[in-house]
Amino acid sequence: MFPFSRLLSCLLLPLLAICSFNLLADPADGAAQALHLLGYIGADYPATVANGDVIDQGEYREQLEFLGVLQGLIVALPARTEQRDLVSGVASLRQAVEARQEGDKVARQTRQLAAHLAAAYDVSQIPAITPDPARGAPLYAQHCSVCHGDMGAGDGPAGVGLEPPPANLRDQARLDRLSLYDLYNTIGLGVEGTDMPAFADQLDDRQRWDLASYIAGFSADAAVKGAPISLAELAGRTPEEIGANQGVEAIALFRAQRAQPPLQQRGPKELIGHTQATLEQSLKAYRTGDAEQAYDLSVAAYLEGFELVENSLDNLDTAQRKTTERALMAYRQALQDRQPVGKAAQFLEQAKAELGKSAELLDGDALGGSLSFFSSLLILLREGLEAILVLAAILAYLRNTGQEHAARSVHIGWGVALLAGVGTWALAAYVIDVGGAQRELMEGCTALFAAVMVLWLGVWMHDRRHAAAWQNYIQRNLITGGGRFGFAVLAFFSVYRELFEVILFYETLWLQAGPAGHGMVVAGALTALVLLVGLAWIILRGSAKLPLGTFFSANAALLCALSVVFAGHGVAALQEAGVLGTRPVPFFEFDWLGIHPDAYSLSAQGLALLTIAMLYGRSRLRERSTAQA
Repeated sequence: MFPFSRLLSCLLLPLLAICSFNLLADPADGAAQALHLLGYIGADYPATVANGDVIDQGEYREQLEFLGVLQGLIVALPARTEQRDLVSGVASLRQAVEARQEGDKVARQTRQLAAHLAAAYDVSQIPAITPDPARGAPLYAQHCSVCHGDMGAGDGPAGVGLEPPPANLRDQARLDRLSLYDLYNTIGLGVEGTDMPAFADQLDDRQRWDLASYIAGFSADAAVKGAPISLAELAGRTPEEIGANQGVEAIALFRAQRAQPPLQQRGPKELIGHTQATLEQSLKAYRTGDAEQAYDLSVAAYLEGFELVENSLDNLDTAQRKTTERALMAYRQALQDRQPVGKAAQFLEQAKAELGKSAELLDGDALGGSLSFFSSLLILLREGLEAILVLAAILAYLRNTGQEHAARSVHIGWGVALLAGVGTWALAAYVIDVGGAQRELMEGCTALFAAVMVLWLGVWMHDRRHAAAWQNYIQRNLITGGGRFGFAVLAFFSVYRELFEVILFYETLWLQAGPAGHGMVVAGALTALVLLVGLAWIILRGSAKLPLGTFFSANAALLCALSVVFAGHGVAALQEAGVLGTRPVPFFEFDWLGIHPDAYSLSAQGLALLTIAMLYGRSRLRERSTAQA
């Protein structure tokens, strides 16, 4: 991976010189390039000059050349009130280097200038999600170890013969002069003209932060413990800066924590704050003409932030939850419709105002005991009700028709779904990056698939509701392996459809409740589980007393109704994922039944109802024909 010293010259001189003439089109990239260059100068200059004497003439000349490129980058950035101070700061930095001042002083200047630049051009130096070195380890093995070696010492097999050689990532003195953001930035930008590529196209934002944290661990002692340090400080400052202010012991703790950042509490305040910050980034992208990026950010703002507090907000003020969600969707739709920037900004301000009201309702370090209990209860009750109805209907049908042996396939289906749901969550948490959009896309597709299957099953049962028809079917075809497989698949998708999201909701609620509320979260989940199992028992018990024809008719009606509910939920999930747009219409909302005041969602449910009516009508015509014959 990245050789830190002269290797950067192959990138920074040709590449940044070219970029300096092109930055007006993309100021964020220009500022990032300038920060990248400042990080290099601050890290490598101290080893170039000592006591006013130049130790390495070639390296020193490169430092001066880089400063010239840096000046061009700053001048080419869009005009801001702070730009004049930045130009003056770079000139002062150049004077210090030309005067061969001590490395520590120059390094401090570069850090101060970098902080000023990041603030002036709104360059975020803080990861949205706490970096996880465990996720970074396989990335390092795949992309970096071949050059830098398994332990980061620069002794990988592909690094043999490279000039300059791969950097020794265990060089503590040099790593102490680099912030976690510097590592992240270098991973993304790469080193042009060398074997170190830019990884921005291969690794997403979260993966680059994870990898940077893993690399920081090569120079850290994981055994050092202490009070948690904020993520902003861990990402934006260097161990050397910390040591200068707080002493040697503080350096060791800082190294350890940036290599394994403490998990940041993602309570309602943090999640809504993430939504607001991401929406601001979205509007900035829209202003620059990047409508696709703006839309993607607006989707992520909802799915990675506000959606995770909706259950808690629902228990406090359902109307406010709905109003906030509609405001977020309205802003998203404005972007998709390519409305003027001013109009989109108005929608954003409305969304931010509603988010502020929601944040006030959820204000507090932890949820109260009763709110934790009811939030937990409703998560499982709401998400599990549809699945338990489908499973109970299938099992009741198999029992009432003497096909109990096929029930094993149903149990295997929902059992595999539980394992798959937990496995998907584990993969998303520790191996791969499954974002909110992918989560909703998966939920939407499985919901629509389940809608088709339960509709088919409901109509199939309706056609056989008469005893004669059922006996005829039994004589011709008992449930075969294919039929059992079909029931297993339906059971699987009915449970798996929202299980991943349920786990994610509980993970968020667990953090929001705090240690004092964990017992109430567990109690709420257990209560919901008892209610769901009790409902299934009532359905199974009650169905056994019904005449076969009545049972078939009731079961068919239940399954057909569920197909309409699934259709509404499926389209809503695809809208939340950003796959479909939104078209609000004046209509009532009932989320438990999948009814949303949206043209697309209502159209899908209308299509399902029309299909049911047509198939029921076909069945009625067949009955009349049979009776007349």
